[in-house]
Amino acid sequence: MDLILAERCIDPSSATRLTVAMKWLTPFTLLLAGMLAAGCFSKKPSHTKTSVIPAGVISQTIVTLDNSLSAKVASYNATGRFVVLSFPVNRMPRMDQTFFLYRAGLKVGEVKITGPQRDNNVAADLVTGEAQVGDEVHEQ
Repeated sequence: MDLILAERCIDPSSATRLTVAMKWLTPFTLLLAGMLAAGCFSKKPSHTKTSVIPAGVISQTIVTLDNSLSAKVASYNATGRFVVLSFPVNRMPRMDQTFFLYRAGLKVGEVKITGPQRDNNVAADLVTGEAQVGDEVHEQ
């Protein structure tokens, strides 16, 4: 009776396929694990480059913060030739102050602050050049 139950539970062909697969898969898995372990434990080259500075030469980096006031053009009225500038919070210009308009790094115009001011926005007259929404505005 036990022999009959054993024959019903085990499929001899599937057991043979499993054994063949395990014979091929086990060495491959061990080889892969060994290669990964060797890569993790191998000596890594240092990525730091050293440069030799000649004697008598002192190398100092000077960093200067840009504290100039800048804004963006929030609105432009071509008929009235004025712009509405959006400044950072708590940094507003004084009246009659002159700013320069830049688009893609190129100077395209000049504006003069005339007011009125509401929150962080202020109106300015377009003195020379042209303006578009999104242009950057700087003091220099």
